[in-house]
Amino acid sequence: MAPCKLLSIPPAREGAVLLGRKLWTGLQQHLPCVEMPSGRVLPRLSKVLGLEGDKKSIIKFEFNPKDGIDNPALSLTEDTDGEGVGEPRFYLLSKGSAETFGFCLHEELGCQGHIIRQVELGGLAQRRGLQDGDRLLQVNGHFVDDMDHHRVVQKIKASGNQVLLVVLDSDSYKAAKALGRDLSQTLPADTRPRLCHVMRDKSGFGFSVSAPEGTRGTFQLWVQPGGPAESAGVPAGSWLLELNGASVRSCSHTQLTRKLKQSGSKATLLVASSAAEEFYRLRGLRATAALADTSWLPFKVRELRMAKGPAGYGFLLKEDDCSSGAIGQFLWDVDVGLPAEQAGMKEGDRLLAVNGESIEGLDHQQTVLRIRAHEDRVTLLVIDPAADEFYHSIGLSPLLFLEDNDPASGSHRPSLPSPSGSPGLCHVTVGPKGPGSWLVAAANSIEIAQSSRQEQKRLRQAF
Repeated sequence: MAPCKLLSIPPAREGAVLLGRKLWTGLQQHLPCVEMPSGRVLPRLSKVLGLEGDKKSIIKFEFNPKDGIDNPALSLTEDTDGEGVGEPRFYLLSKGSAETFGFCLHEELGCQGHIIRQVELGGLAQRRGLQDGDRLLQVNGHFVDDMDHHRVVQKIKASGNQVLLVVLDSDSYKAAKALGRDLSQTLPADTRPRLCHVMRDKSGFGFSVSAPEGTRGTFQLWVQPGGPAESAGVPAGSWLLELNGASVRSCSHTQLTRKLKQSGSKATLLVASSAAEEFYRLRGLRATAALADTSWLPFKVRELRMAKGPAGYGFLLKEDDCSSGAIGQFLWDVDVGLPAEQAGMKEGDRLLAVNGESIEGLDHQQTVLRIRAHEDRVTLLVIDPAADEFYHSIGLSPLLFLEDNDPASGSHRPSLPSPSGSPGLCHVTVGPKGPGSWLVAAANSIEIAQSSRQEQKRLRQAF
C-alpha cells in the first residue's frame, strides 16, 4: 500500500470527538493511516469511507457561537436515534443601531419552514455561525415554525438590536418533518426568564434578597407566601437578572437595596429559575428581558376584530407624539355602540399593527390605507397608555410578547390573519406639519380645515 499523508485532528478542546462503533469500523476499513491525537484513526471524508446514506453514522460540524466561524468546533457523533436528525443551535445576535443582523428570512414555494438565506459574507449572522438553508425554530424563546411568516419577521424586527435565534440545519429539518416529529419537543422547556411587575403593599414587595458575601450580581430571591411578589408571578428561589429594565450584574447587595428603595411603589423584575439560569450560562448567552415570559404582567397588547357597520367603524385615528418622542397613531372619539367600542377599543389606545402587520415606520396616510385595504373588516393590535408607558420604560416593543398567554385565564390569543393583498399607494398633500401638529382620520368624511395654533391642521378620512 502506498504511503499516505497523516491527517491530524487537534485536541478535544475544539469540541468533543465522539465515534460510534459503525463509524469506527468504517475508519479501519477505508483509511487506516489517518491519525487522531489519541492514536486512533479518523477518515478524511465520509465519501471515502463509503458511509454516505448511512443514517446511523452522521458527521456534524457545529459552530461555536462565542467564537464565530473562525474557530468551528468539530463534532463527530453517532446519531443515537438512528434517524439523522441533528440538534438545534442557539445564536444570540447583538448589533449596533446602524447595523443589520446580516441575513434574510425566506418563505419559499415548495419548501417548509422559515429559511435563513443571503447570509452576508463577514456579517454578524455568518460570524456567529448561521448558514444558508438553516430553518428558524425559535425567536426569543417563542416557537415559530408553525407561525405565519409575516408574524415571524415582525418578531425579529420588534426585537430591536438583540435577538436570540434557534435554528436547525436543512437536512435535519427535512428528516424531522419526514418522520412527522414535533420540532417544539426538541427544544428545552421552561428556559425563558420571567418578567414580573410587583406592586408594594404595606409590608413591602414581599421578597427578600440573599447574596454571597463579597460578590456582585448574584442575587437569589426568597418570596413571602401570599405576598405581592408571589402574586406577581415571582418564583421562589429564582435569580434576579434585571431591576426596572437595568441589569444587576455589576451591583453589590447595598446598591441593589438602594435601587429597590428608589423604585417607590412598584418594581419590575426579570428573574430566572436555577435551571433557566444554568441553561443560558452554559451556552455563554445572556438572559435579557427580550427573551422573557411576560404572561404574568398586567400589561397586555389587545387584538380588536371589527366588521364595518353602516356608520363606519366609529373611531378617529390621530397622529401625535408618543411618550418616547417618536410619532404614533392614536385612537380617539370612540362612538358608543359602534364596532370599535364593541370590539373593546378605548380612548387613547395606540395602534401597533393592522391585519397582522406592524405599522412601525408608516406615516399617517400609509396607516389609513392599511386600515382601508379590506373594505368591510379589519383587525387592529392596540395598547393602552399605561401599558405603552411600561414597555417604553423597560426599552422593549410590546410586539415582542404578542404570543404570551394569560396564566390566570388559560386563554390563548388567536393567530392574526395574513394580509391577502397590499394596499395601493396614494399621495395626499396636506401642507407642512408644524411642531406638535397632528393628523386625524375620521369615519365619514375627508376634509382639511384651517384652525387656530392650538387646534392645528386636521385631515379627515373615511374608512
